[in-house]
Amino acid sequence: MSIIVYYDGACEKCVRDRENYESMAGESGRDVEWFDITDKDDELKALGIDPKLALTELHIKDADGNILSELDAYIVLMSRVPRLKPIAWLISLPLIRPLCAWLYHGMVTRRLKREGRL
Repeated sequence: MSIIVYYDGACEKCVRDRENYESMAGESGRDVEWFDITDKDDELKALGIDPKLALTELHIKDADGNILSELDAYIVLMSRVPRLKPIAWLISLPLIRPLCAWLYHGMVTRRLKREGRL
């Protein structure tokens, strides 16, 4: 079951996160294809992904062809790696999920403003 991760290749932290994920995932990471969204607005739109949202929220296409974003995307991605499964479970909890979403959006917004890309 392969998935496609749409990530911001112009973001140093995003690239490091990708490398860390690939390192932790090992063999299970072979089924993950990484798609750099930089300057790919038309391709994103064709997939039904708003390019501006793609900068502020992680998006994936799951094995069934569904586009998932934000924490739904992280939960699917992390659930594929045994070491990250507990984190995926934790961020899916009803009381934790909104807090994680708020923290994530704040962090991404600050990064994009600092980089002059928002």
